[in-house]
Amino acid sequence: MSSDESSTVDEDKSPDCSSPEVVTKYQLAAGIANKVLEAVISRCVPGALLVDLCDFGDRMIEQEASTLYKKGKIEKGIAFPTCISVNEIAGHYSPLSEDRTKLKPGDLVKVDLGVHIHGFVSTVAHTVYLGEPTGRVADVMAAAWTAVEAAIRLMKPGTKNTEVTKAINAAAEAYNCKCLEGVLSHETRQFVIDHENCIIGQVDAEQKVEEFEFEPNRAFSMDLVMSTGDGKASDRENMCTVFKRSLDNHYNLKMKASRFLLAQINKRYPTFPFTLRAIETQRAKLGIAECRNHDLVQPYPVLSVKKGDMVAQFKFTCLLLPTGTLKITGLPFDMSKLKTEHKVENEELLKILAIPLKKKKKKNAAKVVDE
Repeated sequence: MSSDESSTVDEDKSPDCSSPEVVTKYQLAAGIANKVLEAVISRCVPGALLVDLCDFGDRMIEQEASTLYKKGKIEKGIAFPTCISVNEIAGHYSPLSEDRTKLKPGDLVKVDLGVHIHGFVSTVAHTVYLGEPTGRVADVMAAAWTAVEAAIRLMKPGTKNTEVTKAINAAAEAYNCKCLEGVLSHETRQFVIDHENCIIGQVDAEQKVEEFEFEPNRAFSMDLVMSTGDGKASDRENMCTVFKRSLDNHYNLKMKASRFLLAQINKRYPTFPFTLRAIETQRAKLGIAECRNHDLVQPYPVLSVKKGDMVAQFKFTCLLLPTGTLKITGLPFDMSKLKTEHKVENEELLKILAIPLKKKKKKNAAKVVDE
C-alpha cells in the first residue's frame, strides 16, 4: 500500500482481528517491539546519552522490520519513535541530536516505542529504575504495574471502558499515587494509532470520553501512567520533538524550510508519529513552528509533573479475540523487587486481580516468506 493509499483508509471498514493474517501482522510487529524494548533497556545504564538510546531503538526497529515481506509493497517500521523519559518527565521525550542529557544513578526511566507491519500497530512501554526501588519510587512502579494486571483482566468483549478506568484508579489509590491526567489508551486500527474509542486514566472536568463496550476482534494500546504527586502535568513545550501529520489540514506555507519539512513529512511519515531528529534537523527545527501554527501537524507534548515527583509507565497492546484476550507486547515485571509499604486492600480490585489469565500454548507467529 502506498503512502497516499494508507492515508485514506476507511477505518470503519479496515480489516480486524477476525482475519488470521491481521493477527499475524500484529504479532510480528509485537515481536519486534518487545525485542527492541529489551535491547534499549539493556543499554539504560548511568552515563548513557538519551539521544543515543532513542537512535538505537529507531534504527533497530527499521532493521528488524526490513527483514519481513521483502518482496511485497507492504509498509512497515516505526509506528511511534523511541522515547526515553526520566523521573518527572512523563513521556514523549525523544531528544534532538545536540542533546547531551545522560542517565545517572537513581533515575526512573520510561522507554516507549511502537512498530507497525502494514499499518497494524503494536506499542509498548516499560519502566526501569537505576538503583534499588524503595519508598515512593517503589510505590509508583507498583501502582502502574497493578494497573496493568487489572486492565488486562478487564479487556474483553462486554466490558465497558469506564470499568477499566475505575480499576486503574483503584490501583493508583492502593499505593497512594495518582493516574496522570490527560493520558488516554486507544483502540488501534490499520494505519490508525489513536482511534476515537479510548479509555481515560484520570477523569476530570476538562477531559471526558464517551462510554462504550468492548467488541471482539479489536486491538487496543493500553497506556498506564502513574505519578507520586497530584497527577497534574504541565507541557514542556520547548522539549517537544514528536509530531503527527494532521491529514485533514492544508495550508500554503510561506517559509522554504517549512515547505521542505512538510514535503518530508508527507513523503516519509504521512500516517504515524515521527521525531524531528529523523529529518534534517536544522531545517526541520526552522520549519516546525509554521507547520504547528497552521495545524498541519499534531504535537505529542512532553508532559512533566513537579520536580521531585516521579512518574512510572507501562504500555501494552492486546487483541480482544473471541477465544480470549491476547496480550502481545510488554516485558515481565517482578513486583517482589519493589520495597513498598502499601498493598492492595480494595475488595473489588482484589477480585479483579484474582481472575486467572487464560494460559495459552505459545504459537510462533507464522514465519514470513518473501511475498
